[in-house]
Amino acid sequence: MTSLNFPKTGHSSDSILLFPTSRFQSKPFLPSSRGYRYSSGLIVRTQTLIYASSLSNGRTNIKGPREIQFVAKAQPVAVELVEDKLRDPQTSGDAIRQRFLDFYAARGHKVLPSASLVPDDPTVLLTIAGMLQFKPIFLGKVPREVPSAATSQKCIRTNDIENVGRTSRHQTFFEMLGNFSFGDYFKKEAIKWAWELSTSEYGLPTDRLWISVYEDDDETFALWHDELGIPKERIKRLGEDDNFWTSGVTGPCGPCSELYYDFHPERGTSDVDLGDDTRFIEFYNLVFMQYNKKDDGSLEPLKQKNIDTGLGLERMARILQKVPNNYETDLILPIIEKAAELANVSYALADDSTKTKLKIIGDHIRAVVYLISDGVNPSNIGRGYVVRRLIRRVVRTGRLLGVKGDGMGDLQGAFLPILAKKVIELSTNIDADVKTRSSRILEELRREELRFVLTLERGEKLLEQMLADALLNTQGTETAPCLSGKDAFILYDTYGFPVEITKEVAEERGINIDMNSFDIEMEKQRQLSQAAHDTVKLAVENGANLAEDIPDTEFLGYNTLHSKAVVEGLLVNGSPVAQVSKGSEVEILLNRTPFYAESGGQIGDNGFLYMTEAENEQKAIVEIKDVQKSMGNIFVHKGTITEGTIEVGREVEAAVDANLRQRAKVHHTATHLLQSALKRVIGQETSQAGSMVAFDRLRFDFNFHRSLQDKELEEIEGLINQWIGDGTILETKVMSLTDAKGAGAVAMFGEKYGEQVRVVEVPDVSMELCGGTHVSNTAEIRGFKIISEQGIASGIRRIEAVAGDAFIEYVLTRDNYMKQLCSTLKVKAEEVTGRVDALLEELRLTRNEVSAARAKAAIYKASTLASRTSTIGTSKSIRLLVESMDDIDADSLKSAAEYLVDSLKDPAAVVLGSCPGEGKVSLVVALTPGVVNLGIKAGEVIKPLAKSCGGGGGGRPNFAQAGGRKPENLLGALEEAREQLKNLLEK
Repeated sequence: MTSLNFPKTGHSSDSILLFPTSRFQSKPFLPSSRGYRYSSGLIVRTQTLIYASSLSNGRTNIKGPREIQFVAKAQPVAVELVEDKLRDPQTSGDAIRQRFLDFYAARGHKVLPSASLVPDDPTVLLTIAGMLQFKPIFLGKVPREVPSAATSQKCIRTNDIENVGRTSRHQTFFEMLGNFSFGDYFKKEAIKWAWELSTSEYGLPTDRLWISVYEDDDETFALWHDELGIPKERIKRLGEDDNFWTSGVTGPCGPCSELYYDFHPERGTSDVDLGDDTRFIEFYNLVFMQYNKKDDGSLEPLKQKNIDTGLGLERMARILQKVPNNYETDLILPIIEKAAELANVSYALADDSTKTKLKIIGDHIRAVVYLISDGVNPSNIGRGYVVRRLIRRVVRTGRLLGVKGDGMGDLQGAFLPILAKKVIELSTNIDADVKTRSSRILEELRREELRFVLTLERGEKLLEQMLADALLNTQGTETAPCLSGKDAFILYDTYGFPVEITKEVAEERGINIDMNSFDIEMEKQRQLSQAAHDTVKLAVENGANLAEDIPDTEFLGYNTLHSKAVVEGLLVNGSPVAQVSKGSEVEILLNRTPFYAESGGQIGDNGFLYMTEAENEQKAIVEIKDVQKSMGNIFVHKGTITEGTIEVGREVEAAVDANLRQRAKVHHTATHLLQSALKRVIGQETSQAGSMVAFDRLRFDFNFHRSLQDKELEEIEGLINQWIGDGTILETKVMSLTDAKGAGAVAMFGEKYGEQVRVVEVPDVSMELCGGTHVSNTAEIRGFKIISEQGIASGIRRIEAVAGDAFIEYVLTRDNYMKQLCSTLKVKAEEVTGRVDALLEELRLTRNEVSAARAKAAIYKASTLASRTSTIGTSKSIRLLVESMDDIDADSLKSAAEYLVDSLKDPAAVVLGSCPGEGKVSLVVALTPGVVNLGIKAGEVIKPLAKSCGGGGGGRPNFAQAGGRKPENLLGALEEAREQLKNLLEK
């Protein structure tokens, strides 16, 4: 057996650290997630190390694949390592998730996939709850497709970000397991199944489970106590803040009941506080959505009672895996272990501060991987700011842990992609799409990290100086040190420091931040994005009641542009009416329609509705300008009554504008071709991030990290026009969502799909899930032209293009411009570029000549000013010249100042100002070395001068320039500068 010198750890002999000798070098071996058993005791793997308990000194034969030597009470002992799956595979995070879904599937629930982290809901920034995708059903806006459902929903919450890593349970990214009833079952079944899942399926001891109920909810209390036999002392009645769920000021609401796990039942049942995190963790919440809260605060029973539940996957994993916090479960710990490896530290031996940092990294990198996968790229607004903030927090935390470069030797590399690979490895059963998008995720993380690192070091130094100044300014006073909001904004705007990071660092030093002034600075710089809501808002609107009486609209527009229909409803300003007359704006609900309603990026159809009398005499005409979907699948035709009066219950003739529909069809099919061409030219990893299909153009947003080169755009256009010329017949099929994805169909960005989907295919070119209208043959598109390509956000590019009639109009318009240009320049079309280049060169030379002439004139004028120089200072040896030079431009003013400072003997100071145009001020301060050596800097002199003139500027110690917008203040400002310099120089 090979001996091993064991490091001193301070552990007692019954808690012995073991290291496989084959891997032990300068740090402990990091084993995989396995358990090991010793013949006379249990060895439990905690993290990067292995602990052995109840070991006695002595020698045992080795039966495992590796020999281990360890020191116990200074005696070498050989231990038997027999690999043993100590952790029950049924308690892994993946198993817990699957067992939940299987449990409810066996009880009639439809298992549905997780919705995107980007919700189809304007009231929330990110998906924060499992019920969010079912909000329209709970509101009654859309009919239920299934009576009950079960999901494992990806969620993001950042309102408790400061607690991440500091408590045992707070995370930004988590999975919420949920079972939902849409008027199917209610309290009795929800409670019974929650108990059965917890105790029978997951095997939680019944004596460790506590229940909370709403204080007045006797029905729920009785179900727990009388039906299931839970002792009264383990059922706690809590108030409205804890156990009554509301969606907002009004809307669906109801009592809730929560299940808690007791880590310390030995503490008894008296004076119990379920909010004690050291003893309890809430793991399952049951919401009984049974009331509608009215404007006056009163509650009325809902016609359809619903169930909304949430079971935290990470919390249940913590309980079943018997670990002290959510982070040490197999859902997050492998990521933390990887971060510890990059930082060259041991999580098990780390102090609390280091552990907290590792937990922050493990949590945040998990969140950003799933956010980027769902199409959210780093930016300074909205969802993108959430991603950027989390990424920069990870980067800074990694640096605090000592991670340099990629943590593996490349000092110029990035470590986030290395961590992200571990997240992606663990993503298979959470979101299978993450692996297919891995290249884009890793590249986005690498680019964002390296971009931040460029400014991080300078920003850190500046922050340190700002904090030191804040402390110094309050030294010897009772005033609490405070960092100004303006300084915090400079760090945010110039150095990319999220204010939350600045706040964290400042608080570590006991320094506050003036957030009010920071908010003012933010408002000046840009319009603040809509804040994220931490609750899902529901409200029972008028439309919900209307939806009970109006059936879904039957769409006929795939096959016809004309049809008869019955007016099912009329709305004016959102309120139902029986009839509407000429001149009124109206929203019309029909039982059937050929009009396409806006969805999938395609705008709604235009056209007319005609209502006739018995003898075909027209009684009313409505011009339709837009069609939208509302309350699920009800089409709302928005228009103006141009003739007569339209009434509910009457039959109308609906006619779509055929020309505009064809334009939309052409642009929609061209959009599909564009996505296929992009994937072929710049890579399959690029994906759609948004689109618009209009009558006059198309717009397509996609994920890509750089602008497209001209040759790439030409290749994309060439491919699309080739496919157009091939005259390929499109194929449209309706199939199951599973079959469509199996066939390789691409889903449209932001769309939700039912069990049956429509697949539009251009054979050998494109196959997408799409409910839009399309040409029957690619030849109908006629031609395609990209008119612009630009970046609209970090990692998001946008192409605008025209096709069909819009393409012809674009080409003809550009041809007319060219003809006019040829006529003006008197050259042929092919000679235009050369002629323009020649004119630009002539213009450049002329401007240089004019600029040189102006500089000479300014220098001449400056020479006449030299005689106005005054001498100041104790020895009267310092020359000072402060003058206005009328309307001289900024460059000429600079030349004049340089001439004067060179002409005057050192030491000398020159301050010049001019008004080169309406509402413009130019300023220059030039100092000789002798003045600079006295501690006077040109930049400090020019700042108040520029401020007085409504501007700003800066420069080197010996030379500074500035501009302003208040010429009327120039002379006064120059006099102030004269007095300022005289005071400084005379000292």
